[in-house]
Amino acid sequence: MSYAVSAALQAAVFAALTADTALAAEVGSAIYDAVPAGSLPEIYVQLGTETVRDASDGSGAGAAHTLSVSVITTNPGFASAKRAAAAISDALHGADLTLARGRLVSLGFDRATARRIDAASARQIDLRFRARVQDD
Repeated sequence: MSYAVSAALQAAVFAALTADTALAAEVGSAIYDAVPAGSLPEIYVQLGTETVRDASDGSGAGAAHTLSVSVITTNPGFASAKRAAAAISDALHGADLTLARGRLVSLGFDRATARRIDAASARQIDLRFRARVQDD
């Protein structure tokens, strides 16, 4: 197993999201690895949790990453959050990302969960993706 590609995968996902014009139309530049202190915009994207398991094979060290990306909004209803979530899914599902270390074998959408948070005053959609990487 190799966890060594994790930072490179995260950087490539972040770069893909920040470069996506459809996502920018929904959230502007409010895409965070770590949410900043202070006031937050009405809608933003946050990179979330990651679970990694061994996926090494005869060709070398590899790992299967399950990662989440969240859309959080105080806008009423789910419409704006769902538009942003669709843009994220479009940007990442099947993407051919270049990693600073290793290589991305595959990246695909797994599932999403939409829910009300903060006593129903806000909405959150958590998208989960699965990535297979190889540490060449």
